[in-house]
Order: sequence, then structure tokens, then C-alpha cells
Amino acid sequence: MSGPKKFGLPYKKAVKLFVSFTSVYFLWELSSFNSFGVVATSGRKPLHIAGIFPINGTGGWQGGQACKPAADMALEDVNANKDLLPGYKLHLHWNDSECEPGLGAAVMYELLYKQPYKLILLAGCSTVCTTVAEAAKMWNLVVLCYGASSPALSDRIRFPTLFRTHPSATVQNPTRITLMQKFGWKKVAILQQAEEVFISTVEDLEERCKKVSIEIVTRQSFLTDPNEAIKNLKRQDARIVIGFFYVVAARRVLCEVYKQKLYGRSYVWFFIGWYEDNWFESNLEAEGINCTVEEMRKAAEGHLTTEALMWNQEKNKTTKSGWTAENFQKRLDAALKVDSGRYPEGYQEAPLAYDAVWAVALAFNKTMEKLSQMGRKLEDFNYTNKIIADEIYSAMDNTQFIGISGRVAFSSETGDRIALTQVEQLIDGKYLVLGYHDTEMNKLTWDNRERWIGGKVPQDRTVIKNTLRVVSMSIFIAMCIVAGAGVIWAGILLLFNYIYRERKVIQLSHPVTNSLMLLGFMLCLTAVFFVGLDGQFVPEGYFPIMCSLRNWVLSIGFTLAYGAMFSKVWRVHRLTTKHKSETKHKIQPWKLYLLVATLVVIEFIYLTIWTVLDPMKRKIEKFQYEFPEDSSEDIKFLPQLEHCESENHYIWLGITYAFKGLLLIFGLFLAYETRSLKVRHINDSRLVAMSIYNVAVLCLITTPVTLVISSQQDALFAFVALAIIFSSMITMGLVFVPKIVEVIREGNEKSDRSSAPDGGTTKEEEERYHKLLAENEQLASILEQKEDRLKQLRLKLEEKHSQMVGGPTPEIEERADHTVKFITDLPGINGNSDSAIGQGLSNFLEAELSLRNAPGYLQ
Repeated sequence: MSGPKKFGLPYKKAVKLFVSFTSVYFLWELSSFNSFGVVATSGRKPLHIAGIFPINGTGGWQGGQACKPAADMALEDVNANKDLLPGYKLHLHWNDSECEPGLGAAVMYELLYKQPYKLILLAGCSTVCTTVAEAAKMWNLVVLCYGASSPALSDRIRFPTLFRTHPSATVQNPTRITLMQKFGWKKVAILQQAEEVFISTVEDLEERCKKVSIEIVTRQSFLTDPNEAIKNLKRQDARIVIGFFYVVAARRVLCEVYKQKLYGRSYVWFFIGWYEDNWFESNLEAEGINCTVEEMRKAAEGHLTTEALMWNQEKNKTTKSGWTAENFQKRLDAALKVDSGRYPEGYQEAPLAYDAVWAVALAFNKTMEKLSQMGRKLEDFNYTNKIIADEIYSAMDNTQFIGISGRVAFSSETGDRIALTQVEQLIDGKYLVLGYHDTEMNKLTWDNRERWIGGKVPQDRTVIKNTLRVVSMSIFIAMCIVAGAGVIWAGILLLFNYIYRERKVIQLSHPVTNSLMLLGFMLCLTAVFFVGLDGQFVPEGYFPIMCSLRNWVLSIGFTLAYGAMFSKVWRVHRLTTKHKSETKHKIQPWKLYLLVATLVVIEFIYLTIWTVLDPMKRKIEKFQYEFPEDSSEDIKFLPQLEHCESENHYIWLGITYAFKGLLLIFGLFLAYETRSLKVRHINDSRLVAMSIYNVAVLCLITTPVTLVISSQQDALFAFVALAIIFSSMITMGLVFVPKIVEVIREGNEKSDRSSAPDGGTTKEEEERYHKLLAENEQLASILEQKEDRLKQLRLKLEEKHSQMVGGPTPEIEERADHTVKFITDLPGINGNSDSAIGQGLSNFLEAELSLRNAPGYLQ
């Protein structure tokens, strides 16, 4: 098999110019003579045929090394057969083309224009056959190619006089497709040498793969150095590689395959089957192959080859030539001197060259019979005699026989050889036939003798297993247990808050607000369970529902819990900024509830809009591949992590963090402002402020950290869960533990304490407070009496004033005004504002005594 080289000027154009020039020249030459004189030798007339054999070239297919001796053997056998071509004998004129199309055209010119006329032209190497077959029609010359597999040669319009004993390269493509389907390979790669024969074969293969849904993952080509092409195969993770290149290039490819480690149990290589059996061991030094024989053997082990049958499989069956395939092989080996084990190039195609000569002889035999009926002779042929040329073409088209290469027959539509395809595998350094494929019947005969490195059929790709990164079960259970304990603790506190709601220590802390706070903490702690739920628990279809549920539970829980605390510090701050007379009024609880309800309603509306317009979805984050510890497995793992995200997720998060962040910062500000205040109507304000510190700080730390560790599922879950648990548990402890202690201390007695546990009074102080209340009531009664007395004194002063000339003295007037001033809200002797009444009474008595001593005082 062979294909065209790349030239600066396309050789097709060169051939056309050559054909045009030589045709004119040849027609002029013909006018000088009618026919060549045919010299009889030993009473038999020679029938001259031309032959082009690639032998001494450095690239491409040099199959003439074995095909030329095989053709000589065929000539010897044909001429020795008395029943064939009676009165004639075949004579071969040949030259070496070196598998170069330019040289091949020159050789053809020389062969055709040297006397005598050549009745037919034998050629090998696809590039040369393409050149000579396209030009041969100008000479009415039939061309028979023994070593050309290019699919382009099947074009009957372009090559109207071409036949070939070598099957087309495309005949192997259906076999390759069948093998891919047999072994379940759905992805393959192609490596080709940049030659026309291989390009057209690859294009045919691609079309066939497309029809049966086999993917060509990559198609790499090279001219001389396959290094980069094979590196690209490795980058593409190619596992099943079909190679199209000549044997010289095949050795370079195999060496590079070894260097790139693209061999072994994970790879299958398809090579062309017409290389000689030891092709991977020979000519390494001569061709500069930088691999040892052992390395080449290691890389070649297990590869498959497909080739059209070139040897008759019935080794001991006598063929048309009288030889069996087995005897012919022995005879050929002796002629080629292959005792050393090295087969020359073209050894596999040698039977094709042998049968090509026999096909020519048989076609001539039929032509002679036809021409004799027409009164013509075969030796009358010249390059303008289309009648004899057509008879030769017809005879060749109908030629059929059993040859050394098997059944020889030609397709009427394309001139191609009809043949079975053989599949072989290199096992332990030797090729073993695995089966045969009948392309026409699409039937595969398989012996099940294949052997794979590793004991199993290689896969067509590295199997990628998606592995879902999930939260560690131990961490999940631990966090859920702690969060569950927190929920139970919150439930107990909720029950405690309800049972002792009549106690003043509970009443003054607003039990309903406490209950809302506890419900919020219960929801937050429940959210720990939802945060830890992932693909190991939730099916993919239900994951978006779980995402939304997680978002709702945590958001509403936080708003309830933090909103309840925020409402208390807000009211405390409001009380401290109001006028003192307004603080005497009892705080209305509904204002606290309204603030919490407002925050919850805002959160509910926001979450509803988010859920409806941009619902949560399951998004997958992918990580770098991981490889199993057991290197025998041709798999790699693709770690994946589930995330709950919407299309505009970060916009929604920005809104959430902005709103809640401002609320947290404002809460911190209020807590700081009211840090040292004690308000009787909200007796746990200082503890609530401390709780706000706790929640705010943990939230402000947790939010940025979670964004950084979002790809570490265990750390993320543990951090979020601990933040929720700590903030909830610490807050519940700060707010409720002092209340519990106080209730336990008082036992079953109903508490009448007026202040909270953070500023609570002792029992003695409580009793003293009640005594002061009683004393103030008595003083209030006395004060009322004194006020009546003051009214009477004012009336007397007014009467005295009217009687006195010039009015009362300034001193008397000042003393009278002093008695009216009654300051009830000044601190008294004991520092208690409630004892100011006593001080006012004392001032009143002093004023009265001063009036009694004043001049003109009326008794």
C-alpha cells in the first residue's frame, strides 16, 4: 500500500502536462512505423508487458523487493505451461520507481516509448499507480496494480483502464467498524501519515463511523515525525488508535508510542496488515530509530492488524498455477533467502504480484480466442488500436481463478479486487489469526483467540466516575446530635417560660418575646440538619426543594431569634432617650411584638420573591481528577460538590448580607449604648445586649469564612453548624439560666421582684422597699394636710398684705415663695427618689417656722 508525496507543484497537474506532451510526441512517432517487428524466440512469439516495481527508495512502500521475484516466478510458471498462450510467451520489461510518482512517470515514459509495444502495464505503490493509471488511457493501455490500495483508484471515470489484485484500503474499514462494535468501542482516534492513500481511507472510515455512532475523538496527521501527533493523542486520552502509515513511518510511530507510554493494557493499536511479520524489529539502526528491539517488541505487543487476504487460506489446495500456497511460500522464501527470519518489504503482497502475472496471461488467452474469430492477432496491438485494447480490457474484467492469494476476481464497477479481510493480533511477538470478515455479507468469523494484556478488553476511554463529595457521616451525626440537644433544650426553656409566665422575673422580661426568640433558635438549630443534607441522602430531583427549605428555615429562624432580642434593646434605647415623665408609663408589649412581626414579614416577602423569580437549583462544582490507588483499574474519579445556587445567586446573597449586616451592626450599636442601663420594665436588657454581641460577632465571622471554605464540605458544614449551635446555646444560656436559678431559689413562692436577675435585689432589700412605700403613703397624707394649711396661710398673707402699707417686706415674700416650692423628685438622704417626700416635708416645716417668726405674723 502506498500514497502520494507532497510536492510544490501538484503532481496531478504535472502528469497531465506530461501526458499531453508525450501523447503528441507519440502520435508523431507512430506515423513513422506501423508495427514493431516481433522476433520469435525458440518458435514462440513474445508478448511484451511493462512492469514498475518500487525497490530502492527510502520512503513509502518498497514492496518490489519481494513482488519482483514473485512476478519472475509467475512468468517462469506461465511460460512453462504449454496449455497457456500457445505459441507465445510473456516477456517483462521493468524498472524501479522507488515509489516516487515523478520517477514513476518517467519510468513509464521510458518503458512505453522503447520498442517493442507493451500490451499491458503492471505497477505497484499507490502514488505511482495513480500517476500511470491516469495517463495510461491515452495509450489505450490496461494497467494492473499488484500493490496499490488507495481508495482513489476505485474511481472508474478517472481510471477507466485500471484493475488491481490488491484490494482497496477501504475494504478494511467495514472490518474495523465490525471489530469496534464487537468489543464495545464507541470512541476511537486516528493517526495518519500525510499521504493521499491514507487521507481518502480515513475519510471513508469517518463516514462509516458516523453512520454507526462511533466518535472520532481526534484525527492527527504527520509527514515524517510523529512526535507531536502522538503527544496530542495522549492529551486527548486516546485509547483505541487506528494507524494509517507506511512501514518506515510505522517504526517511528511505534518507538514514539513506547516513549509516550501509549501501550499496554489500556491501549489498542490498529496497524495495517501488509507489513512484513517482523517489521517492528528490522532496520532500526538504518532508519535511525532511537529504540531497542526489546522496547519495540514491548510497545507492539497486543496490537491488531487488518488486511485483505493475500494468501490462500487453503494452504494445501492446488491453485490455477499448479502450486499450493504452502509450496509457493517455501519457494518464495528460498528465492528471497529469508532463512535469517527477516522478510523483505512487500513479502505479504508477493502472492498478489504472482497472481497479477497469471491474470495477465489468462486475460491474453481469452483475448487471443476473441481476436482469432475477428481475424486479428494479439501481436498486432499498438497504442492506437482501441479494438484490441477493448478486448484485453473485457477479458481482464471477466477473469476469475483461484490463485496463491485466494480467489481472484475484479469488480466491474471499480476494477477492485474482491477479497475477505483477515484480522490478526501480535501475541508473544508473533501474529495470530483471530478471524475473517466477509465485507459483502458483513459476516465475521471469529475464533475467540484474542488475548489482552491485563486479562480484559481495554476500554475505549479512561472511565470517569463521578464521585460526590459529601459531608462525613461522623461529623454529620455529631452535629445533628448536638443540634438536636439544642432543640430539646429550647423546647424545655419554652415550657419553662410558659409555666412561670406569672412570676415577675418572667413577666418583666416579656415572656411572649422570649417564646419568639426560642422558636427562632429551634428553627436555626433544625436548619443544621438541612445544611448537612446532601447527595448521600437527597435524590438529585429533590435537591432544589431541600435547598429552598434550608434557606427558608435558617432565614426565618434567625429573624425570629435576633428580631426578638433586637426589639428589647431597641425599646431600652428608646426609653433612655424619652423625657422622664414618659418613662413612668408602663411599656406596651405590643410594640415589641410589632417590631418582631415587621422583620419577619419583610423576610417572608423577600424569600417569596427570591423563590418565585429565581429558585434554588443544584449546581455542581468539579475538581481535578483523582486516580485510584489500584493502578490496574483504567479509571479516574471526578470529584463533585453540590451547591445550592440560583441564576443570580450572588445578587440575592448581596441583598441578604446587606440587610442582615446592617441589622447586626445596628443591634451592636444599640447594645453598646445600653450596656450599663437597668430598666425595670425590661429586666434582662443587659443580658440580651450581651447575646446580641455573641450573635453578631459569630455571624460577622462566619459569613466571610464560609465563602472561603465553600469547596470543603466537611469544614463548611462543621463551621456553619458550630456557629449556629454556639450562638443559639450561649444566647439561651445567658437569657434563661439566671431566670431558672432565681425561680429555683424562690421555690414555689410567687416572686414579686421588681428587677431582673442581672440587677436583682435581695429579700431584705425587697422588704425595705415595701416599708418605704408605706412610709411614703403616710408622708403623702401629711403632705396633703400641709398643703391645705399652706392655702390657709396664703390667704392670711394676702389679707395681711392688704392691711399693711407698702406691702410685705421682700424677706417675708421670699420665705412665702419658698414654702410653695415642693420638689418631690430630688434624691433624699438615702439616695432613693421615693424618699424625696420626706425631704419636701422637712422644707415645708422650716418655711412655716420662718413665717411664724416674721414681723406681723398673725396668730
